[in-house]
Amino acid sequence: MDENDNIVFIGKKDIMNYVLAVITQFSNGRSDVVIKARGRAISRAVDVAEIVRQRFVTDAQTKDIRISTEELEGNEGPVKVSAIEITISKT
Repeated sequence: MDENDNIVFIGKKDIMNYVLAVITQFSNGRSDVVIKARGRAISRAVDVAEIVRQRFVTDAQTKDIRISTEELEGNEGPVKVSAIEITISKT
């Protein structure tokens, strides 16, 4: 398995799509899943992590949270965007 296989990128889809993606990673044998998001999707990433932990994989816990700022190319030059990585670990 590739090391990037356990990463779920959060975008504009419904929250339950991402919850299902995280649960699928755990059911495929992953012990850790990383939820990544940028900008306005950060709150959706937190929601996904909490829904997974509280409703579906109750033995999972938050292992690590990393925040950063990424520089992306916008229409008018570089734009700084906040980013988050939430690592959930299944015990």
